[in-house]
Amino acid sequence: MSAPAIEMRNHKWGLASLVFGALALIVTIIVVFAGPFAPQHSVGTSIGQIIGEISSSAFKTVRGEELPPPQARPWDIDRVLMVTGPVLAVIAFVTAVVAAFRKDPWRLPTYGTVLGVAAITMQFVWWIAIIFAAVILLASIIEHGPSFLEF
Repeated sequence: MSAPAIEMRNHKWGLASLVFGALALIVTIIVVFAGPFAPQHSVGTSIGQIIGEISSSAFKTVRGEELPPPQARPWDIDRVLMVTGPVLAVIAFVTAVVAAFRKDPWRLPTYGTVLGVAAITMQFVWWIAIIFAAVILLASIIEHGPSFLEF
């Protein structure tokens, strides 16, 4: 075997870590900036449904009626992609650990781990921003709820 072939054989776990970390970051960027891909209701329709569900739930609670059981959310392409990014990041971390145990050179597994951590952090920060905006929207709906119900 030639020297470059021997050297690349020792990098396969580190290279796998780098590839999985890069894929995790790419999937996360696609989810954040290009999504959602599944058909969605308009914002007005969604807000109207929220207001309707809040008022219906409040009326049923006051009357002592039983609330309907919670419905499981179906899996769609958006949900699959949201899970795929962190899973790829974890695979990048696991392959980096394998590379470390095999005494592979440290640079590629480190880069893969950093890309995986960046993907998870990006998705986490994105969800915090979404939750913050949703709380502000919900507070506004609750504050102005009775005026929305007057037709």
